Formats: sequence, C-alpha cells, structure tokens
Amino acid sequence: MDMGVWIHLRDLNEEVSDKILGKRMGLIRKIYIFCNIVMSVEGWAPKLPEEKEMTTNYSGMSLRKVPTLAPATITLDLSHNFLFQLQNSDFLSVSKLKALIASHNRIQQLDIKIFEFNKELRYLDLSHNRLKVVTWYSLTALRHLDLSFNDFETVPIGEEIGNMTQLETLGLSGAKIQKSDFQKIAHLYLNTVFFGLRSLSHYEEGSLPLLNTTKLHIILPMNIHFWVLLRDGLKTSRILQMTNIDGKSQFLNYDTQQNLTLENAKTSTLLFNKVDVLWNDLLLIFQFVWHTSVEYFQIQEMTFGGQVYLDNSFDYTNTVMRTVRLEHVHLRVFSIPQDTIYLLFTRMDIENLTLSDAKMPHMLFPNSPKSFRYLNFANNILTDELFKNPIQLPYLNTLILKGNKLETLSLVSCFANHTALMYLDLSQNLLQHINDENCLWPETLVHMNLSSNKFADSVFRCLPRNIQILDLNYNNIQSVPKEITHLKSLRELNIAVNFLTDLPECSHLRKLSVLNIEMNLILSPSLEFFQSCQEVKTLNAGKNPFRCTCELRNFIQLEKYSKGMMVGWPDSYICEYPLNLKGTLLKDVYLSELSCNTALLIVTIVVLLLILMMPVAVCFLRFDVPWYFRMLGQLMQTWHRARKAAQEQPRRNIQFHAFISYSAHDSLWVKNELVPNLEKEDGSVLICLCERNFDPGKSITENIINCIEKSYKSIFVLSPNFVQSEWCHYELYCHENSDHIILLLLEPIPLYCIPTHFHRLKALLEKKAYLEWPKDRRKCGLFWANLRIAISANLTDIREMCELQTFTELSEESRGSAVSLIRTECV
Repeated sequence: MDMGVWIHLRDLNEEVSDKILGKRMGLIRKIYIFCNIVMSVEGWAPKLPEEKEMTTNYSGMSLRKVPTLAPATITLDLSHNFLFQLQNSDFLSVSKLKALIASHNRIQQLDIKIFEFNKELRYLDLSHNRLKVVTWYSLTALRHLDLSFNDFETVPIGEEIGNMTQLETLGLSGAKIQKSDFQKIAHLYLNTVFFGLRSLSHYEEGSLPLLNTTKLHIILPMNIHFWVLLRDGLKTSRILQMTNIDGKSQFLNYDTQQNLTLENAKTSTLLFNKVDVLWNDLLLIFQFVWHTSVEYFQIQEMTFGGQVYLDNSFDYTNTVMRTVRLEHVHLRVFSIPQDTIYLLFTRMDIENLTLSDAKMPHMLFPNSPKSFRYLNFANNILTDELFKNPIQLPYLNTLILKGNKLETLSLVSCFANHTALMYLDLSQNLLQHINDENCLWPETLVHMNLSSNKFADSVFRCLPRNIQILDLNYNNIQSVPKEITHLKSLRELNIAVNFLTDLPECSHLRKLSVLNIEMNLILSPSLEFFQSCQEVKTLNAGKNPFRCTCELRNFIQLEKYSKGMMVGWPDSYICEYPLNLKGTLLKDVYLSELSCNTALLIVTIVVLLLILMMPVAVCFLRFDVPWYFRMLGQLMQTWHRARKAAQEQPRRNIQFHAFISYSAHDSLWVKNELVPNLEKEDGSVLICLCERNFDPGKSITENIINCIEKSYKSIFVLSPNFVQSEWCHYELYCHENSDHIILLLLEPIPLYCIPTHFHRLKALLEKKAYLEWPKDRRKCGLFWANLRIAISANLTDIREMCELQTFTELSEESRGSAVSLIRTECV
C-alpha cells in the first residue's frame, strides 16, 4: 500500500470521525452534495433555481412539533429541537423528501411506516434521541440510516432492514449486542456500520464478525471490555475505528496469549481516537496490534502517563505493519526516559512513522540503518541537537519537521545528504543561513517547504541543485539574487509575504512556470520580468501596494493577453498609489499607449500640428495673410522712425509733408490714386510735385534739390519705369539720410532688372522696408493708413523749433537783428 492510500485512509477516517462526534451540521452539506450527485446520475437531480424550496432548515428553533412543510421540500433539517414524536401526517405533503435530519431531539418511539409515502427518502438521521422502540417498515430507497446514541435495550434490527438492499451506512446503538441481531442483516453489503453506544451491559463474543461491512466505527462507553471488542472488530471489517478508549475502566484481564492470528483477521487500517491510557497499556496495544493484519495504525488525541519501565522486551518480528501515526499526544509523566519511549518507535522496521503535536524535545535513532521512507515529526520542539549525532536513513524520501525549533539550515542539509530525500518540509521553524556555511543536499531532493522562517536573500545559496518546487513564503527575503545560476530545474516558486520590491527575473530560472509573489512590496514590476520570464504560466502577484502609473501598464496588460495566468485577478490587484487611485482595481485603471509612450506622443503631436497647420497655411495663402503681416511690420517700423525723427533736430525750410519722385509713365497712378488719398481738403497734408511746385526760373537740378529740402519725407514710386529714368536716379542720390526716404513699390522689380549703376537702389531694396501697392483693392485701406503715418508731421511746430534753435545759437549782440532773418529763412 503506497503513501497515497495511507493519506486517503487518514482523510476518510477524519470524515467518519466528524460524523460520530456530533458535528452533524457541518456534514449536512457533504451529504446533500453526495445525494445530489447520486440523484444526477439517476436523472432526478433538483434544479439550482429551486434550491430555496428544496432545502428547509428548522434546526435549533425549539420546535415541539413538525411545522407545515412546503411540498417542494427535498432536504429537511429538524435537529436540535424538542420533538417528542413524528407522525404520518407530518410528512404527507413532502412526497419528494430525500433527506431528513431529526437528530438531537426527544423522540422516544418511532413507526418507520410514517415514511411509506416518501418513496424517494435516501437519508434518515434519528441519532441522539431517546428511542426505545422502533416499528419497522421497509424503505427500499434508503441508503443512510442512523439510530446511534439512543436508549435501545437491544440493537434495533428488524427483518425489514434485510430488505433495504440500497442501504450503505447504518448507525446502531443498544445496551446489549448479540449474534441473533446481526444475523438478520448478514447478507447486506454495507459500506459503514457505526455503533454510538451510551452503555453496553452485554456483548456476545463473535457478534461483530457477522456484519459484512468495509468500515466499522465504535464509540465506546465506560466500563466495557475493550479487548473483546477490539478482537472482534479486527475480524469484522477492513477499516476499524474505535473512539473513547479509557484504560482506567476498560483494560481488564488482558490475556497476552489470545493474540489473533493473521488468518482470521480482516483489518488493515486501525484508527483510535481519544485514547487515555497508561504507558504499559499503550505498550500492550502496540504489541497486540503488531502481530495482527493491521498495516496502518493511527492514534489521535492520545494521553498517556504512569510509570515508564525500562523494558526492552518489545517483539518487533512477525508483522505486516507499514505505517504508525501518533498525533496530538499529551504526556502526564514528569520524568521520561527518552531511550525507552523514542527508541520504541524508531526501532520499528516500518516505512512510515508520524509523531506530531507531541511536544517532543528530542528524538533518538538506533545506530543501525533503518528502512523508514516517511518521517513526520511536525509540531514538536525539536532543536538542532537532533542532527548532532549520525542518523542512518538511506531510504528516507519524505521528511516533515514543520513547527519545531530548528535554527541552522546547513545542519539539516548535512543530514539530508545521506538520505534519498525527495520532499522536505522545514516550515515554521527558526531557520537561517549564513553565507559561509556549506550546504550539501542529495541529488534526489526536488520539493522543499521553507516557509515561515527567518531566511534572507542568502538562502538561495543553500538550495539543492535539482530543486523543482520551492516554498519560501513568510520570510525576510528582499530580492532573488541574479548571480544564483544553479536553480535551473526550478518550476514552482512561492515567495509570498516577504519584502521584495520587484518581480524576479528568470534568466537563471529558465523552467519557472509557477510564481507566487503576493503580499510583498512591489510597486511597479520591471521590464526584466516580462522579457525573461516567458515560461511562467501561473502568476500570483496580488495584494501588493501597486503604483498605478505608466510603469505598470505592461503588467496590467499581462492578464489581458494571457487569460487565466494571474491568480486572484482582478479582486486581489488594487492600486495603492497615487492617492487619487487608491482602492481602484487594476483592471479599471486606463493607461493609454499614447500617454505612456514618449516617442509615440511626440510623433502624434507633430502629426497633429501638421494637420492643424495645413488649413492655416491654406488660409494664409488664400487670404494673403503674409502681406498683412508685412504691412503691419512696416507700419510699426514707420511709426517708430517717425517718433525717432521727431526727437531729432528738425531740418529747416520744411513746407511739405512729402516730395513724390516717380517716372512720367506712372504719373497717371500718382495723380489719380496717390495724391488724392494723401492730401486732405482741410490742407493738413501738403504734397510736393515736380510739375506743380517746380520754379520755372531754375534748372531741374535746383528744383529737385529745393523740393527735397522743403519736404519732410520723400516718396519714391518704384516700378520698372522708375529704374529706367536717370532723373529718378538723381533724385534718389540727393538724399544723404535714408530715414527720410519712403519706398513705395508700385510694381515688382526683380533685382537683376536694376541697372548696375543703381547700386543705391539695390542696397535700399535689400535693407530697407518698403510699402507694396496691393493688387486687392480691399487691402488699400491699410496701405494708405501706413503711408499717412509715415509722412505725418506738424509743420508749424517744426518751424517754431527751427526759429528757437537758430535764435539760441546767435550771440546776445546779434539776436535782435537776426530775428527777421530767421523768419525769412523758415518761410
């Protein structure tokens, strides 16, 4: 029988024990699920939407009679009330009833015929009542019947039970047990027979072996002959469980010569619960069982005491025992000779030994090699002293030392190196590892549990080379060292509840497929994890204080692109930072690619700007906006020059606001457009024209010079005709100061068209701003405004300033005679 069978039997034993010890309410759900499974197979399983109608719970409501029941009731719980009787009328309306629990009431008598109309009744629990009389009726569909812990004088078995061929579990009680009772059901193949005895005044030896059952469980009352029931129980079923074994009242007149032979015993699994015996009685039990057919022997909740004798007479020969389990052991002895107690168990030539929850401070092993394959010393107070002496366990493949006081991991490794360990549990100890300590592990060790210790990062330097499954949760680990390269076989790693600030990278953990790193200090997992841990198929990283920023975006998308990978998603993945997102599930946090990718953001902004600039550029070209800007710039420059010129020393003989120089071919535009728009009817603007203001008595040259000197500004109307005129060129050269020149471009003039000797005009066009005559008549308003500002000046103020300046320059003696001269010159 392998370890899986033993574990299954242990779990099975615990389930049966729960039933017997009165934990009915916790078992109801299991039974109901079982019934539903059976019902599903048979095609009459209830539907989930009707579950509220199917299950009716009146438990613990102090009822004295059965209330009116809903017709759709399938499971009915009437336990823990004050019911004295059950009547036929109570259950007529629930023809579909399948499970009835009426335990822990005060029912004294029962006629099973009241359930004759409940044809589908499978489960009937009437335990823990005051039943003395039962009138039988055959319920052919019944599978579970419990009449234990009642007040029957004899075991209540009628001929009708023999017709219940579907019966699987039978609970009985009675003050007297005799063979004739069991002969009526000897032909039934039962799965479990349970005796809940309040008292037992008579037992007819040989009665129990008449039963045909796989499991037999007996809860013993006080003052009975334990050995008789044990011997008959070993002859009855493959699994025997006995509860409430009290050596003070039950161990009487044991004859050591009455040991069973292997031929007439059936039991391979023996389970004892709640045992309180003297040490000598415990030794008798082991010696008795040792030579029977029992392969698996388990004692739970055991207390022993009394004088411990140094007796080495235990006979270890002639046995089929493979497993011994002692759990929850309490000692009432103040002085214990360890050699006697510990060596009693370690000298057993068995495969599996468990001594857990016994508060053992130490354990001794014989000097010779032992064949143990499984050792469980969990929840004791073992220390490093356990490994100070050599221990020879060459076949050991499972060792459980959880819940002890071990401190040095290297000591454990030295012991393990001489075994064939595959699984090692060192959880809930005080273990640490110092870097300079050498660790030697067997090549066979593939599974370790090192949780709930004091390990730091250095523990990764003391791990088996072939480890595949590693549990390091509840330690003081801050990181997984990158230089650790020997863990190439590691498949599952649990480092939950530590102090890690990032997910480990897997460059040295190539086979890692399961990672549990929940409840650490991870804010934003780094990119190294996503790049190196491609083989990870299951990741539990919940309950970390996540910082929900762009750095977490790849982690959030991990579940989106790998469905089912994230254990606990989404409820265990909650933002801790920033504060405005605290408490928000990661799945509800939206971090766009645009906001988190700087390069993409820049490209997007540039594209958007280009898209926005295209209609703006079209508008610029369509409405000639650049021209308006040029004109506005020229307007500002002109206004600035006008202010600057006003602050300069005024010239003398100023009579006109502007002198206009133009080609005769452009005279029509000057007379029809330029002059009318500049000269006002009120005479505020005076224009000097050659044909209108030239003096006929003077030469052209003298007239040009006089007009220029008498004008505040000179306007040059530029056109291709202008550059062909020598006089226009001469008028341009008469201006020494270019600030008094206003260039007005009537028609575009390419620079290559300007004659080479017009170098001054070329220089002015390249350096000086000019006004351009707009082709669009709608723009003319701005053109004229700009031009008026350029030539605006108060000629009267200029004359007065001219007089004042000249007057101050004369000496005191000549001021009177110069006044008339100044006035003449300014006029």
